[in-house]
Amino acid sequence: MAKTRKSGFTLVELLVVIAIIGVLVGLLLPAVQAAREAARRMSCSNNFKQLGLALHNYHSAYKQFPMHGSGTIERGPAVGPIYAGPGAPGWAVKWSNWINSNAMNLSAHVGMLPFCEQQALWEQISNPLWQDTNNNGTIDAGEQYNAMGPSPSAPNGAAYIPWLTNVVTFRCPSDPGVGLPGRGRLNYAVCGGDSSKHAYYGQRNPALESQGSTRPIAWFDGTWATSGSVQTDGRSSMRGVFGTHHRSKFRDILDGTSNSIAMGEIITDLGDRDVRSAQRLRVLHSAAGIDIDLCDGDIDPLRPQFWQDGLAVSSGVEARGMIWAAMAPLYSQCFTIKPPNKLVCAQNHLNPGVHGMSSRHQGGAHVLMADGAVKFITDSIEAGNQNAFPVDINNQPGAASPFGLWGALGSVRGKETIEEEL
Repeated sequence: MAKTRKSGFTLVELLVVIAIIGVLVGLLLPAVQAAREAARRMSCSNNFKQLGLALHNYHSAYKQFPMHGSGTIERGPAVGPIYAGPGAPGWAVKWSNWINSNAMNLSAHVGMLPFCEQQALWEQISNPLWQDTNNNGTIDAGEQYNAMGPSPSAPNGAAYIPWLTNVVTFRCPSDPGVGLPGRGRLNYAVCGGDSSKHAYYGQRNPALESQGSTRPIAWFDGTWATSGSVQTDGRSSMRGVFGTHHRSKFRDILDGTSNSIAMGEIITDLGDRDVRSAQRLRVLHSAAGIDIDLCDGDIDPLRPQFWQDGLAVSSGVEARGMIWAAMAPLYSQCFTIKPPNKLVCAQNHLNPGVHGMSSRHQGGAHVLMADGAVKFITDSIEAGNQNAFPVDINNQPGAASPFGLWGALGSVRGKETIEEEL
């Protein structure tokens, strides 16, 4: 009687099938990853469009953009020969008191909250807040916050719950940075133009701030009380849609809203000394006020995306995009000085410097134009004279940007002509 042989795969056949499946997976995986990144990039663009609508709705309601460098200030007894402010003889603003007020240190993003579906968070911030942070069943003195909260970048800002909240609309899905040491990360910064000289102090007069804990800010009841030279210097240096402590409006954008960048994308720091997010700490200018360099020589030549080992760079919470509510350049501002995905460099985490745009997308970064359009700008955009002086630049009002097309897109009153579609 003939024996029947059971059908099945031989070992060789099985190995061949496995090999074919492995090859197919290897071919398909990059396509799947590319599709996922394309979806994340589209989601990032949609976030920017929502912020564009928020800016326009805010302007429609208040006839101006949300002010970068807004918040609350506290008056106290004047100490020494300092300016006391109109209508308040013997009193000055306590600029360094970051507990009872935030000393006008809030970013424009705080004002956007009610216009990007974050009304509940805005209600927490705009009202006094009592929170039992240490969970001892009582509200201690350090757990009582006035309306608009403390300064987000101050130590006590680390305990204020609203500043620790991650706002989904402020985050790019392609950025993997999450959690500590960030206090609520940010991927969309306001654009200060092609000069960062007054990026932190605005039109405030530094000469009036020499009294320690009672250093006054030259801002009283919405009126700048500084000398004419300081005002002129500040206005000519703040050349973007957003100027620090400045009330920006559509009418200020003389180059046209479709030719002016309102916001730009930035990455958040991952603690890996990336030149785009770990700020190189060094003095950028001499006593004569002339820039020495832009920190390009501090990049590792063998790893051009990272700083050389042993050099001082920012870390922890004092890094790019780590505090969405803070108005300091490192946290929530960007400038059209260097093209996208270049370095960030300044003396410390508060000082002006080189703070460009960057992204986790391949080849460039998103920008939000003042008319609400979202554009993707490549790393190769024409950026003019990179040996110009971005920190101490003080162009005459209306002067062309030294940073070519890229700088022209950041300035709003340069009268440059954009002759190509972005």
